[in-house]
Amino acid sequence: MVKSDVRSARGGLSASPSHLMHRALQLALDIYAEEAGPDGLTQRQFAVLEAASRKAGLTQTDLVRATGIDRSTLADLVARMTTKGLLERERSLLDARAKAVRLSEAGAAALEAARPKVAAADKRILALLPKAKRDGFLARLADLAGEADAAPEAARAQAKAAKKAARLAKKAGRAKLKLVEPA
Repeated sequence: MVKSDVRSARGGLSASPSHLMHRALQLALDIYAEEAGPDGLTQRQFAVLEAASRKAGLTQTDLVRATGIDRSTLADLVARMTTKGLLERERSLLDARAKAVRLSEAGAAALEAARPKVAAADKRILALLPKAKRDGFLARLADLAGEADAAPEAARAQAKAAKKAARLAKKAGRAKLKLVEPA
């Protein structure tokens, strides 16, 4: 019998992907916190600084897409990081309604200091798996992250298709009524 079949036969939390992923996330965040230390960047702060370091002038919407952090959490995070001097905000050149975010000198220094700690955390996390399974594990995580990134666009496309189908059905219903009505 395959191990996954044994887990599903037992049922409960040991067969729940959401529960198992939550437990794995807790472990990963604990390892990250140990490596970063009490005065280090949080995992989310690191993600924001890393994304901002890749391209100056990102809007908060761009950062949401790049990091996967929800909009309201990210807005609060960026505000706090701006207050701490890690990020700088200015009006976007592309969209006057949006604020562009860029790394400050202090943010760049904090990011450089954090990178080796994040690498150490990642190494510890991967060391929990046999070497032969690490690449597959990372590939599955990338698949899940890709699905998460695609979900909002897929939902918009589905809503648009449903709206169009409803419009066409309504139009077809009116046409049918015209055919049935006596002249």
